[in-house]
Amino acid sequence: MRTTFLEVPSIEGKNRKMEMERDGTENKTLLEMREVSKTFRKDGSDVLVLQDVNFSICEGEFVCILGPTGCGKSVTLQIVAGLIEQTTGSVILDGKEEHGPGPHKGMVFQEYALLPWRSVVENVEIGLELRGIDKKERRRIALEQLATVGLSGSEEQKVHEISVGMRQRVAIARALANDPKILLMDEPFEALDALTKEEMQIQILKVWERTGTTILFVTHDVDEAIFLSDRICVMDINPGRVKKMLVNQLPRPRHECVSRTDKAFNDMRDEIIKLYSSLKEEELDLII
Repeated sequence: MRTTFLEVPSIEGKNRKMEMERDGTENKTLLEMREVSKTFRKDGSDVLVLQDVNFSICEGEFVCILGPTGCGKSVTLQIVAGLIEQTTGSVILDGKEEHGPGPHKGMVFQEYALLPWRSVVENVEIGLELRGIDKKERRRIALEQLATVGLSGSEEQKVHEISVGMRQRVAIARALANDPKILLMDEPFEALDALTKEEMQIQILKVWERTGTTILFVTHDVDEAIFLSDRICVMDINPGRVKKMLVNQLPRPRHECVSRTDKAFNDMRDEIIKLYSSLKEEELDLII
């Protein structure tokens, strides 16, 4: 039985409305991973990193890929992004088989990779500039996306003048400026301190609620995956593969309705940790 989603109140911007199973409707499938495997060549031998990865994501969903180091979660994301090619299998995005990167797939890395000689707004404009969008239009889009991530008023500041958390928000605005079909996030908050990390988790949820953008988010932080996601793709190692797809039915908006000390939150955490009970201690680096 497919997950029952909760409706999110309409917020300024695109009205985001999640489908509910009880009324018999389903969101359109946006992304499909079909039997995806990846082998790398190392020291003259083939190393199987991913094996027969299968999952799908619906339009407007927030899905987290969760797993310990070595499970291939970042490789999976890079295959979706088109940064590396799978060895076998296929990636289907909006009904078309994908090969290579493109502006329809936004990418946010742990390192925000901003250009220090450019202002905040000029950094957001980079992708639009490369696509040949005229100056007036790209400035309008960039300002709109900076407002979406809560950075109105910081447009003319240089990168060194803003905080680390603000820099990551600029990177998110830059990815959103191309109006991507899917936003791919590779442990974007991993390097942040605990308080800034929690602030950024709330911020990305607010952005998601405003825009309705489909998000695929990689993390090895159990609490982060529970706090953010509609579903959690729990991955196993040696080789990397999908261990289980968990439905997250905690109410939304999470930052208003859910505490990390709630019983339901702790029950889900316990369920995930039990999935990894067979791993050796040195293999388990999940943050709990």
